[in-house]
Amino acid sequence: MIFNEEFETLPREALEALQRKRLHQVVERVYHTVGFYRRVLDEAGVTPDDIQTLHDIQRLPFTTKQDLRDNYPFGMFAVPMSNIVRLHASSGTTGKATVVGYTKRDIDIWSRLMARSFVAAGLTKNDIIHNAYGYGLFTGGLGAHY
Repeated sequence: MIFNEEFETLPREALEALQRKRLHQVVERVYHTVGFYRRVLDEAGVTPDDIQTLHDIQRLPFTTKQDLRDNYPFGMFAVPMSNIVRLHASSGTTGKATVVGYTKRDIDIWSRLMARSFVAAGLTKNDIIHNAYGYGLFTGGLGAHY
């Protein structure tokens, strides 16, 4: 089943072009708005202009749980707090808590992604699902909720 025919039926070449464009945009955005990413990309010798192919993703450093803790609470946010419409934080039981912020656009995209996933699994408007994710410490259930 198809949820979004335009994107789900793209020819491979068009899909890869879209993926390249979006990868470059993400690196460009975080390089210029998140001090942590600017620093680690500079340390890795990577600039946004170096991201030209999908294989260039291998040049990007990993973000670890410790990186999230070290930049607590909002140091990893790429938008001003005035754009954040939902915050979710872990308990920090194994270290410092981690915080995730969502913009309205994040939630809209996440909602469409979940709808697309449900349709791919065969669900229709006539089906009922039980969202059994815990809302306390895991944000995964929120996508299904929206």
